[in-house]
Amino acid sequence: MTQTTARIKVKGKHFEIMVDLDEALRVKKGAGNVAQALQIDKIFTDHKKGFHASEADLNDCFGTDDVYTIADKIINQGEILLTQEFRDEQRENKIKQVVDFLSRNAIDPQTGRPLSSERIKSALEQAHVQIQDRPVDAQIGKILDELNKIIPIKIQTKKVKITVPAVYTGQVYGVINQYKEKEDWKNDGSLDVTVNVPSGLIMEFYDKLNSITHGAALTAEIKE
Repeated sequence: MTQTTARIKVKGKHFEIMVDLDEALRVKKGAGNVAQALQIDKIFTDHKKGFHASEADLNDCFGTDDVYTIADKIINQGEILLTQEFRDEQRENKIKQVVDFLSRNAIDPQTGRPLSSERIKSALEQAHVQIQDRPVDAQIGKILDELNKIIPIKIQTKKVKITVPAVYTGQVYGVINQYKEKEDWKNDGSLDVTVNVPSGLIMEFYDKLNSITHGAALTAEIKE
């Protein structure tokens, strides 16, 4: 259990609460419990000095003086202060995700052989790659650009031609856009598109595509 501060400014006034970091983050994602997140059943203006917010200020700024209602607003609409330990743990988890992804999907293009996890992690450190807190596949292109300065590396991919009926093109475009190589819009509003998807993500890609189009999208793998 890691205790931290969640805070918010309303009408120029500062309010803060003491929360359990993990549970507060779950609350922010819609899955946690405010009562379990709140460590002290008080609203402060400065918890380090022990200064409590007045009922008048709470009612004026939040429309209530109920601690849990206000705590919910502070957690969801305010800022949860992340500890350095938590940031370090997040970064290590994200690095592990990147290493796992690349060890499954990447090869040395000079030899055609897979790259070891140790070699990939060492290259990430040498290249000082800034890994962001978002899905690995959404930032892998930039990561590869940096890694290629240190080691030869290439993602194994599958090239697929997809025909999407007009009724589904708007919904499916976000799924295919990041892998798109070329597209051809037809007069009837349907779409022919060629995508290049990392081999390790191809089944997940098909699942998303079929879920959106209810199996109506036609796919054909292109052999090269």
